[in-house]
Amino acid sequence: MFAIPKSPTSKPLRALVAASVFGFALAGCSDDEVGDVSLGLFTTKDIKIQIFNDPEVPGVTCHISHVKADLDFSDPSDMGISCRQTGDITPEMITNIDRSKSGEVVFTASKSILFKSMKIRRIFDSKNQTLMYLSYSTKETQGSHKHSLSTVPLWGTKAWQAPTQDNK
Repeated sequence: MFAIPKSPTSKPLRALVAASVFGFALAGCSDDEVGDVSLGLFTTKDIKIQIFNDPEVPGVTCHISHVKADLDFSDPSDMGISCRQTGDITPEMITNIDRSKSGEVVFTASKSILFKSMKIRRIFDSKNQTLMYLSYSTKETQGSHKHSLSTVPLWGTKAWQAPTQDNK
């Protein structure tokens, strides 16, 4: 490990480094982590795969892959998401979700001590009876906000509704 010089002006820096090290230690102990792939012997970066169950629609499970850089202050913004129906999806569940065009944030994870985070937003496409899950970074990286999209059609579930004149 490394030492931080002790002086009255270094207290905030020591606290920041201690919090970061503690946060990195906890990040590897996640119950929702189902995969961990090393990116090589000479790097401190790994691809982590986590599960996320939608709190409002528990019949949907998403797998999120993202790069975790254990010794950096900021993780890369690249990520992927894949969501599937893994249980019942009922009309009541769909009634209770946000139906606005921007949907609602259903998951947030910090990717940096510098205010960067990864978010997952659920958006409902009523015309096609599909739940969309958009994962994205809240900070621009190399001129781009990194993002990924996955969809879960309601076809074959109790929540599916035949198209009407209103949603054709």
